[in-house]
Amino acid sequence: AEVVSGRVKNASVVKPIVYGNSARFLGRKRDEDGHTHEWTVYIRPAVNDCMSAYVRHVQFKLHESYANPVRTVTEPPYELTETGWGEFELSIRLVWHDPAEKPVTLFHLLKLFDQRNPDVTTGRTALTVELYDELVFNEPTKATYDLLTAPRLCRSDRHWGSAVGVDYAAKKLRDLEMVRSGRRELKAELDLLKDVIRKRRDAADRLKAMVARLEGAASAAAGAD
Repeated sequence: AEVVSGRVKNASVVKPIVYGNSARFLGRKRDEDGHTHEWTVYIRPAVNDCMSAYVRHVQFKLHESYANPVRTVTEPPYELTETGWGEFELSIRLVWHDPAEKPVTLFHLLKLFDQRNPDVTTGRTALTVELYDELVFNEPTKATYDLLTAPRLCRSDRHWGSAVGVDYAAKKLRDLEMVRSGRRELKAELDLLKDVIRKRRDAADRLKAMVARLEGAASAAAGAD
C-alpha cells in the first residue's frame, strides 16, 4: 500500500460494532434517590476482534444530573453500569491510540421501559436495545492501519458480539443476498418490459407498413380511374 504524508492511500478498513444498553427494573423506587432501574451501556466489536488494539479509551457522557457525567473506560469491556429513573440521550466517544485520527462520537437513547412486555415492566427479564454500525477508516495513518489490520482476539466472549444473540455477519450476508435477489428480480422485470415494448413497436411498425401499402394501393387505383 502506498503511504503519502503518513497516510495509506486508497485504503479503507471497516470495523463492525454493536452498541446499546440493557436495563432491569429494581422492583421498586429506591427511597434514597428515587431510582427505579439498573442499566448498562456498552460498545463492543460485532466480531471477535478486540477494539483495544486500536482504541485508547471510550468516554461515556451521561445526563448532567449524574455526578461526574463523563466516564472514561480504558480497557474492555467498554461498558458502564449505573442506576436511574429516566431515559435520556448519551454519547459514546471513541478515542484512538493514534492522536492523528479524529475521535468518533456515537449517540444512543438510553431505554429503560417497554410497556408492551410485562416481563420487562415487572423486572422478570431485562430490556436490551442494541444497534449495529460500522467504523470506517478511510486512508488512515500508517500507524492506525497497522493496528487495524493486526486483529487481536478478545480475552472474553463477554467483550464482543451481540448482547441479544444476533449474528450480524450472517445477517449482513442475508441482507446482501436479499438486495442481490431484488436486483435480479428487478432486472428480470425490466427485461420483460423491454421485450413487451419491443414487440409493441414491431407491431406498430407492421401496422404502419400495412397502412402505407393500403394507401399506396388506393392512390394507384384512383390514378387508374
